Amino acid sequence: MSYTSYFENALLAARNLNISAETINKVLKDLATEAIAQTDHLLTENKKDLDRMDTTNPNYDRLKLTPTRIQDIAKDIVNVSKLENPLGHILSEKTMPNGLHISKISVPLGIVGVIYEARPNVTFDVFALCFKTGNVCILKGGSDASYSNQAIISIIHKVLVKHSIDINVAVLLPKEREAAEALMQAVGYVDVIIPRGSQGLINSVRKNSKVPVIETGAGIVHTYFDESADLKKGTDIIFNSKTRRVSVCNALDCAIIHSARLKDLPELAKPLGDAGVDIYADEAAYAALQNTYPTLLLHKAGPEHFGTEFLSMKMAIKTVDSFEQALEHIATNSSKHSEAIITEDADRMETFLNRVDAAAVYVNASTAFTDGAQFGLGAEIGISTQKLHARGPMGLQELTSYKWLVKGDGQIRS
Repeated sequence: MSYTSYFENALLAARNLNISAETINKVLKDLATEAIAQTDHLLTENKKDLDRMDTTNPNYDRLKLTPTRIQDIAKDIVNVSKLENPLGHILSEKTMPNGLHISKISVPLGIVGVIYEARPNVTFDVFALCFKTGNVCILKGGSDASYSNQAIISIIHKVLVKHSIDINVAVLLPKEREAAEALMQAVGYVDVIIPRGSQGLINSVRKNSKVPVIETGAGIVHTYFDESADLKKGTDIIFNSKTRRVSVCNALDCAIIHSARLKDLPELAKPLGDAGVDIYADEAAYAALQNTYPTLLLHKAGPEHFGTEFLSMKMAIKTVDSFEQALEHIATNSSKHSEAIITEDADRMETFLNRVDAAAVYVNASTAFTDGAQFGLGAEIGISTQKLHARGPMGLQELTSYKWLVKGDGQIRS
């Protein structure tokens, strides 16, 4: 099957995309309204996808839509509509000695391809952010969410038609794997590809794409409970980071504890045991928990449990004898997504912020906040763990590039 027509239609839509900020915002608000109005239809189609997936699959929770989640998606779309349009901003300007006036202005990336797995909310989020920034999006969702994604794109197209806008500003490719392969080879049509999903998906896109890639990497997340940490803060933060929503990339995977605070580990871990979290503990942590943590949930850790993104009700615990050892463990095992310290030591707070290499670094707060909406971006197209172009939650600004405008009056170069 040839996918060229999808890319050609998107390219034509991008070339003719000239919509006022007022219309863009009206479309987004109408889309939020229509999403809520179509809740029953979305849930019906989503159930078809859910019925095909094992409930123990970590992607099950990501795939699942609920009335509350649809309302939250709609709120995020409205929030995006309220944000300032990032296009056409003069980033810098100057007049050269030869009279040339040079300015740098923000512009869309162009055509953004997104390859993602069982996350139907991504379909809404990507469209809202791309549309707001004057980008065309080509979406390749996973086959696990095909019914959900088809329902969502039909709602998006319905709203676009209502406003007499080319529906090819939002293209959903067929569910077959070959469509993703074609997207990764679409040089000349697609400006950038953003993968969202497992490390395997991200690695595959990085390896096989001829189109430039912005990686939104897996989250292997640590929280270090320091020697001076407040027990109440630590208990609440670790519990929230781990259990709020276990299938997302900002969920806690490994708690690191200073050996001087092992006596507090049973209390620190009690809410996790009550919630049914499996703990893979190193030798010292295992001994500290052996008589208090639920026996069936407590396991001895092996090397494979560190540097692992669990995406489930599982986590590891690592004991260290010093702050430096904690930093070393994070540096060795981090995916550079989100890392946190719980401490009352001001010097260690600053040292941790300065030395830990991650997209988001926290002091005394849950890593669950690594999210575009929580960062005031309205929504996110992904969380980049690389350093080129964008890092961390990617919102409107991260979907823009820039170009130079040079105005002269007959100048030539000698």
